[in-house]
Amino acid sequence: MLSGAAYAESHAEPLTGELKIFLDTSNPAPRATMEAMIGRFGALHPDLEISTTVIDRDAYKTQIRNFLSADAPDVATWYAANRMAPYVNAGLFEDVSDLWEEPEIAENLASTKGAMTIDGKQWGVPYTYYQWGVYYRKDIYEELGLSEPTSWEEMKSNCQKILDSGRKCYTIGTKFLWTAGGWFDYMNLRTNGFEHHMKLAAGEIKWTDDSVRQTFANWRELIDMGAFVDNHQTYSWQEALPFMVKGEAAAYLMGNFAVAPLREAGLTDDQLDFYQFPKINPDLDFAEDAPTDTFHIAANAKNKDAARAFLRFVVSTEEQTEINNAANLGQLPVNASASIDDDKFLNEGFAMLSSNSPGGVAQFFDRDFPAEMAAEGMQGLQEFMVFPDNLDDILNRLDKVAERVYK
Repeated sequence: MLSGAAYAESHAEPLTGELKIFLDTSNPAPRATMEAMIGRFGALHPDLEISTTVIDRDAYKTQIRNFLSADAPDVATWYAANRMAPYVNAGLFEDVSDLWEEPEIAENLASTKGAMTIDGKQWGVPYTYYQWGVYYRKDIYEELGLSEPTSWEEMKSNCQKILDSGRKCYTIGTKFLWTAGGWFDYMNLRTNGFEHHMKLAAGEIKWTDDSVRQTFANWRELIDMGAFVDNHQTYSWQEALPFMVKGEAAAYLMGNFAVAPLREAGLTDDQLDFYQFPKINPDLDFAEDAPTDTFHIAANAKNKDAARAFLRFVVSTEEQTEINNAANLGQLPVNASASIDDDKFLNEGFAMLSSNSPGGVAQFFDRDFPAEMAAEGMQGLQEFMVFPDNLDDILNRLDKVAERVYK
């Protein structure tokens, strides 16, 4: 018996012509997942010729404007929220609000609609998202008699005991800057809250504002303790994993994509666990980073009917269950009717995002801030982690960048 999505697809008007899909899912597991999904869509539409182009993720970011402008694909991957804005404003993404009026999408994707909306219209569909949080060595915590921290003071107290044991509290690799952005996100979301964070991202609050200085003051408490691995500016995020695997560092503030390589390196689920970054300001609701990956139709697409059919397929209950399971993306489905794989980290992340993040869901520093501001900002954040005494110069510099970016 055909599934509901497959049945609907098989009874729709036959799709013909060519469907060109561009992907930034260049890592092996996401690439295989996307290619398998495209294969299933193609099997439903044998008269449709599908071509797939996979581009390295970092190269994709520099090429997307060019390929959307000239000889555009029909469908392209990208990111939600502010990261869509330049291409929406330039008229390069198709308005797909009509899809969001269809009951299955309207009902099952309601929680992600805001991240796909600019000027009251929707400009794509999400296909996956994932939680950020603190992944930690449960066996080390148990050895030292520590519990998951539920307050900032407890987090610092745990850190001191970890340091006293000869280990670092946190591994991190800031060579490519964005990991420092993750730490700033959580420090600011916990110090000042989601609305403040979004206003800073929109240029409505100065970097030199006292509220932002307080975020850095809190962060500096950990830096001055020696909480982070040394020379982190020389490591990529992957190169920082061995510190945790070897037990030289007890935790990693990271996205759920770190779980697979930690398991592959030999850590078991008895050794690994996860906790929500604790509150700093107890009066603020929990807000989380949960980056959302998306599919868009190019405004210059040649086969928009097939492209719309593909977007419907991507967000269908069955496909959401399949592509996000632990054997594939290992992330969270955006469709509320999809099933969540029986994986402890996915279950914890789903519970956190669905029931314990009332403050809001941010998209991540380099997605919430405009591209130029994000690039300069993350450079400043890495510099602060290495040279915290440079804070005044960093903040003044970022205010000047903001004046230019937001004018």
